[in-house]
Amino acid sequence: MTPSDILISEVGPRDGLQSVKATMPTADKLRWIDALVAAGLREIEVGSFVPARLLPQMADVAEVVRHALTHPGIAVMALAPNLRGAEAALAAGVHKVTLPVSASVAHSLANVRKTREAMVEEVRAVAHLRDTQAPAMLVEVGLSTAFGCTLQGKVPEDDVIWLAALCAEAGADEVGLSDTTGMANPAQVRRLFTRLRAELGTRAGAAHMHNTRGLGLANCLAAYDVGVRTFDASLGGLGGCPYAPGASGNVVTEDLVFMFEAMGIATGVDLERLMAARAPLQAGLPGEPIYGMTPEAGLPKGWAPGAMRR
Repeated sequence: MTPSDILISEVGPRDGLQSVKATMPTADKLRWIDALVAAGLREIEVGSFVPARLLPQMADVAEVVRHALTHPGIAVMALAPNLRGAEAALAAGVHKVTLPVSASVAHSLANVRKTREAMVEEVRAVAHLRDTQAPAMLVEVGLSTAFGCTLQGKVPEDDVIWLAALCAEAGADEVGLSDTTGMANPAQVRRLFTRLRAELGTRAGAAHMHNTRGLGLANCLAAYDVGVRTFDASLGGLGGCPYAPGASGNVVTEDLVFMFEAMGIATGVDLERLMAARAPLQAGLPGEPIYGMTPEAGLPKGWAPGAMRR
């Protein structure tokens, strides 16, 4: 496996697919995941353990997890909004379960119908489940709306750090920050991740940035500058922002990998194979718009990956 300085966590099969109306056929999902693995991605969030009546796009998540687990050396992740979902994820064999805890009071009630404090107790229950039944499984919290909320508006930074500390105390192995609504800017990202790392140390987790207002890559770079080394991204920028028509939601994996590799920062991802992975994505979601400046422009003449630029 190609050595890397950072970890790119591909979230398209979960965050991307649950954000579009169409349901990708299972066979296409499996081919897409195979292509992502072939490109060198080492952590993939493959789905959500939620009721199929709420998200029919995720009805086949257990089957998708089983297939992803056939790839050795790949960390297979899934989202679970509560203990029941985590139990299903554990039964399927995921390596890491992610819980969505919102820093915004309004978003927490709208998204999971629970207060922030109640979600911390869900984290505690899932951590206890992990401790007693699957000690090797990691529990991750993604603090959504950490940089602002379309329902509430400003989210106080003190609230974000307070909630992150509670989640870590409840047993989360990692707590990352998510720019759910695309409101973050680089100065804010540097400030909040610096505070998070000071508060949690090695438990400070990933940067999950959106490109709604065109600042996705700038925000990722700002997070890197203050020590973040894990970044969520979605192939083709799929999904992530249903309230900003015409703009990609999630940071585009291809563009993020290109930026870091061009800087001499190794990602372990083969860019040409990564761009080839767009084919099974488009085959499974015909007509769905996907984004990415790097695939459109192509790689520069004389291109060399990050590990060769040192």
